[in-house]
Amino acid sequence: MKLFIKDFAGFMLFQAIQIGLFSLVIVLSGYDNIPILVYGIFISLFVIVTYLGFYYYRRRYVYKKLTTQVTDLQQLLEQTDHTPLGEAVDQIMHSSYQLFIEQINKVEEDQANHLKFIDRWVHQMKTPLSVIELSAKELDEPDSSNIREETDRLKKGLETILYMARMRTIEEDFQIKPVNLNKLIQAVNQENKRLYIRNNVYPHLTVASSDITVETDEKWLFFIVDQLLHNAVKYTDGRSNRIDIKIEQTATKRAFIEITDYGVGIARHDIKRIYQSFFTGDNGRKFRESTGMGLYLVKEVIDYLGHEIEVESNVDVGTTFRIYFTEAQTLS
Repeated sequence: MKLFIKDFAGFMLFQAIQIGLFSLVIVLSGYDNIPILVYGIFISLFVIVTYLGFYYYRRRYVYKKLTTQVTDLQQLLEQTDHTPLGEAVDQIMHSSYQLFIEQINKVEEDQANHLKFIDRWVHQMKTPLSVIELSAKELDEPDSSNIREETDRLKKGLETILYMARMRTIEEDFQIKPVNLNKLIQAVNQENKRLYIRNNVYPHLTVASSDITVETDEKWLFFIVDQLLHNAVKYTDGRSNRIDIKIEQTATKRAFIEITDYGVGIARHDIKRIYQSFFTGDNGRKFRESTGMGLYLVKEVIDYLGHEIEVESNVDVGTTFRIYFTEAQTLS
């Protein structure tokens, strides 16, 4: 109704002015039969109101459709009415819906092609890196270690690019199954063995029970833990040679992983923004390798998996991250 009133506000104002001017002209011309004049005005208003009422009644579904918030795209395809205006609106809605679907399909196709390209490119880049790494073993120290350190950084960067690309289709990439947390942490530590040795920082694993198992996606959880451990090593910054990793359960039998470093810590004013994409904060200015994407990806994946993450940190003391699994996800 509000849209109808706004639509015809000009028309109603014009009719009111016209009736007023017509009445004024009649009065000024010397016509003094006021009751007849009032009756004529009433008849004119009655005709106008009747016309507007009939017009609104026939097109009420059009106005309703134009003012109702769309919560489902299928609403665009619902028939309005059989009036010429209603049919024209329906045709525009159908055309818009069809165009929207075509654009969505094109975007999804482009994303799929982009992901395929990134996936192939990353794997192609890993081959020459492996060759460089093998060749570096033939060199004397410290050249050999320096080259392998740089190849490790390149591999880590390539993996981050690949995971960023896969985030677009993360729902299709999930494989939820029981995962033993102790075995997963051991696998991550084995993967990062050279990183620990190179930085003289070593993980200390404390397990409440080696049988703690959760329902999650093993590959993506591996990525989360791996990213947090890389950050822990990087931001230890030579202040400690220890990282603590704990696998425990809360009083309500919720499993969680806790990773603690004893490094530079995170400034209080940066804590709320660490999960924003490309945010590096104070530490990003000190450590030029920070991209601001690691914790962003971690938070995105954790949200998709239905887990929770919390952080505690103090500057020059260290940082603790905890990954919580729900009671339903904690199998044992």
